[in-house]
Amino acid sequence: MDLNPTLTAILLGIVEGVTEFLPVSSTGHLILATRLFGYDPARWVLFNIVIQLGAILAIVVLYWRTFLAVLNGLLRRQPESLRFVRNVALACIPAVVIGLLLRKRVEALLAHPEVVAVSFIVGGLAILAIERMARRKLFKGVASVPAPTSLAVGFIQCLAMIPGVSRSGATIMGALSLGVERRTAAEFSFFLAVPTMLGATTLELYKNRASLSTDQGELIAIGFVTAFIVAVIVVRLFVRFISRHGFGPFAWYRIAAGSLALALLYGR
Repeated sequence: MDLNPTLTAILLGIVEGVTEFLPVSSTGHLILATRLFGYDPARWVLFNIVIQLGAILAIVVLYWRTFLAVLNGLLRRQPESLRFVRNVALACIPAVVIGLLLRKRVEALLAHPEVVAVSFIVGGLAILAIERMARRKLFKGVASVPAPTSLAVGFIQCLAMIPGVSRSGATIMGALSLGVERRTAAEFSFFLAVPTMLGATTLELYKNRASLSTDQGELIAIGFVTAFIVAVIVVRLFVRFISRHGFGPFAWYRIAAGSLALALLYGR
């Protein structure tokens, strides 16, 4: 049985805002929250997709100076701005192509929270390994990343199509392993999220437009605003945190959360 719908919308909005840009998988957390707290999955699928736009808006607001500078640079054909847009565009291409080809298979995995729990654990172990091995810091600033490296990061991002892997985690760890500096890797993930998630969310909203009701629209608005506010706070703290402490704490969290989820799922 669902909790009060408004309270559920707020809780899921908080989960989205907290987890979207951390390497812990927002989709995985929303799937687990739906199963573990007894929400009706069919009722909240579209909601969970659309409130991601609130988190995306947080990046636009936080980095508006960067986006404005890039826009002005494009109008003046400045090399740095052109390289910035090139890198983000190249990193988006694999997700668009592979996502369209494997969409139905990916959607089938969303119904299996066990996949999420295992992905949490495997992803946590991968983060620990990459943090230990990735010592090169060749590229600082998104515009400094070579085109082949950006495309490679895009292919690595596609691992996030497996629920629980984490889009931001795959992007950040992929960039780190290819020599991108830690803060740049995180910000590359943020900027890449804007076109990638905006496109995916808009497509899902269009496909499911007939199922939208007035009540659902109100709940989506509540979740959207909640996700936006929480994401603004979390992204600011996240960038400061990783600059000092790295990604290890997130890896241990993933391992612990995945283990607990498996225990709860199979202990029922």
